Amino acid sequence: MIWRNFDKDTFSFLEFTWRTVYYTALAFVCMFIRDLAYMYRLMVLTGNKITWRQSFNVIMLWEFSSAISPSVVGGTGPAIFFLHKEGISLGKSTAVVLTAIFLDEMFFIISVPIVYAIYGSNIFPPESVKIDEIIMAFYFGYGIILFYTVFLAYALFVNPQLFKSFISWVFLFPILVRWRMRARKSANQLIQTSTKLKGKPFSYWVKSMVATIFSWTGRYWVVNFMLMAFFAQRINFSDQFLIYGRQLSMWIILLVSPTPGGSGIAEFVFTDFLGDFIPNQSWGAPLALFWRLISYYPYLIIGVIILPIWLKRIFQKEKKSKHIK
Repeated sequence: MIWRNFDKDTFSFLEFTWRTVYYTALAFVCMFIRDLAYMYRLMVLTGNKITWRQSFNVIMLWEFSSAISPSVVGGTGPAIFFLHKEGISLGKSTAVVLTAIFLDEMFFIISVPIVYAIYGSNIFPPESVKIDEIIMAFYFGYGIILFYTVFLAYALFVNPQLFKSFISWVFLFPILVRWRMRARKSANQLIQTSTKLKGKPFSYWVKSMVATIFSWTGRYWVVNFMLMAFFAQRINFSDQFLIYGRQLSMWIILLVSPTPGGSGIAEFVFTDFLGDFIPNQSWGAPLALFWRLISYYPYLIIGVIILPIWLKRIFQKEKKSKHIK
């Protein structure tokens, strides 16, 4: 994208002043708030059965697995594995991860109609040559998220037996049949955990949802502060909320992306959705890259560092446990 859009002015916006440093630092602070909120939510959902260090490991590895897998697939399976290896039963790990995903999806389902009611079609890029395709992808993505959330809510809070039946069916395939009894045991644990979830106090859900709002808002305000770092004089107060709304639309599309971490598509939709806030269109590609350097690539680096250390610790602990038995 940078190569195709390159001209002599491509990087002319990079004037590093104290304002640039200040707002860039705030963008990184937002990512820190996002991860801290995710860690706190995980501790709440597990009933404080894990420490801050364990929560940090699980969240970083969860983000790493999400970054290297297609967005439409996500890191759900690995997240359950990571949480289970930190001492949470497989059934409860499944319930915790599915509840976390349910809260994330609820954030989108509620937030998008609110933003649309305020800004209308302005949440889509006004000058995009592919506006019809973007709107179609948006409604398709929102429909998938809505269906998935209803299924999760039904499986977690109404009829967890449905999930058990689904698991039993999946593990009838010849390649998976050897693990069928273990999977059914985990499904039974999920049913027990589901019963406990329905009995959780109101404060449990308030804490979890507030943490979810902080985590997603932290992620979105990265772009707000990044644009302020270079174009503060062009962005007024109301524009901040429109940028926020545009990002909600962007993420609806990115959540059903077939590429790892939304790579390629994320950079395209960034330029398309936020192009009217960027004075020179040739700056869109490097700004998109800068955005990903803050919000995406760090998880690849952190994951590569943490994963081998974490695996060594976990399997040494399991080996020691087997030796004692």
